[in-house]
Amino acid sequence: MEFSVKSIAFSIVIVTVVTWACKILNWAWLKPKKLEKQLRRQGFRGNSYRFLFGDVKEHGILSRQAKSKPISLDDDIAPRVVPLYDQREKLYGKNTYWWIGPIPMINIMDPDQIKEVFTNINDFQKPKTNPLGKILTTGLAIREGEKWAKHRKIINPAFHQEKLKLMLPAFYQSCTEIISKWEKLMIGDQGSCELDVWPYLVKLTSDVISRTAFGSNYEEGIRIFQLQTELADIALQALQSVYIPGWRYVPTKRNRRMKELDKEIRVSLADIIRKREIAMKTGEAAKDDLLGLLMESNLKEIKEHGNNKLKGISRDDVIDECKLFYFAGQETTSVLLLWTMVLLSKHQDWQAHAREEVLQVLGDKKPDFDGLNRLKIVQMIFYEVLRLYPPLPVLSRYVEKETKIGDLILPAESVIALQTLLVHHDKKLWGDDAKEFKPERFSEGISKATKNQVSYFPFSWGPRICIGQNFALVEAKMAMAMILQNFSFELSPSYVHAPHAFIFLQPQHGVYLILRKL
Repeated sequence: MEFSVKSIAFSIVIVTVVTWACKILNWAWLKPKKLEKQLRRQGFRGNSYRFLFGDVKEHGILSRQAKSKPISLDDDIAPRVVPLYDQREKLYGKNTYWWIGPIPMINIMDPDQIKEVFTNINDFQKPKTNPLGKILTTGLAIREGEKWAKHRKIINPAFHQEKLKLMLPAFYQSCTEIISKWEKLMIGDQGSCELDVWPYLVKLTSDVISRTAFGSNYEEGIRIFQLQTELADIALQALQSVYIPGWRYVPTKRNRRMKELDKEIRVSLADIIRKREIAMKTGEAAKDDLLGLLMESNLKEIKEHGNNKLKGISRDDVIDECKLFYFAGQETTSVLLLWTMVLLSKHQDWQAHAREEVLQVLGDKKPDFDGLNRLKIVQMIFYEVLRLYPPLPVLSRYVEKETKIGDLILPAESVIALQTLLVHHDKKLWGDDAKEFKPERFSEGISKATKNQVSYFPFSWGPRICIGQNFALVEAKMAMAMILQNFSFELSPSYVHAPHAFIFLQPQHGVYLILRKL
């Protein structure tokens, strides 16, 4: 009897081990090789799959090489910012793929196919992020299906144009503080200074988010931003190493710190939200900041469905949306302002045109919403900067089941890469001057410039287009208008042109400019 029990137990262990071994073999070798054959039959080209790692090691080597030396302002930024993707396109053409471990990443650059991907949001969803990625990307950015639709509906009113008008005082206050700091740095009779504008622009946009998100709780907002920044830095370091399932639970120094930071952020946000809920229950009107507008919209949705709380979003959901405000809202605007100042420093004629427009429309007065809307040259410049230096150089989507777009059949459980930077720089789509700074191409708007093709998507496109797009552009217009009212600027001799993709398109070595007081 004892022998029989041992035999059965041994058999169960053997079967379990063999089953798992087969699953691992299929995941790490058989399935990737099958997908490779499918892609090659359709004309896609790329490296043959290499066991477990795919092209990850090569990607790391190319990235390190690209970041090891700066480039000229006249150079193509793609080899430095997206070195693997740029290399693949040059080697294999636009129909290419590469391997993130055992998962194929399929290149999509045709505007019609891109349009299908952005339009069919149920077939092409956001990639499944590992738990570390969810620390950075939360809320609306990772929701799918009905939950995404509900969140989008509830959040959308907070970003309506009429609501943005209410946030102008917060934009203005934050911009005034930065202008004042720069003025205090001016030396000499001519009033000039050399400084790295990058940390100032980061401070500006983080202040704006803190004020517009939490209003009177601005100081608490700043503290949350500082914690979020530290958490993002640590999480990004972890994401750059090989992901081992379950490793985040090992109590390493880094893992403990990430857990502490995430907990403190969530506790702080929960406390602010709880205070707002109490105030709203006692009859106090919702404040005109993002949190107040979001909570007001959420309450309205619940009441319209007979006080059914399931029709609204939970406190945890609100916390996730607040975290997303910080991460995405702050980065998008700061990098837009940064590369605008770099390109206007190089192209002094366009800086002069923009300043002339600002002074003609606004004079030296405080910018108002109507005046900002009439800054057409500034808007053209922003569009061109976003074309040449898109905040997110690559967007990706997950293909859960086998899906057809155009003549392509995309295999199940693959990922597609929408090459924002490479599409924006494509000479076949934009002409021989595609890599040159020419804001006039947007003189008649985006539709004319793109010939109504989906060849321009700095804020994504379709139903999932960035909900904060107008917020970012209005904030950037306010900041740029006030900078142009007060300063001229040019590149410092110590400026090093080194754009790199640290999720968002950032300067690797800062941006040193010479500012002169007007």
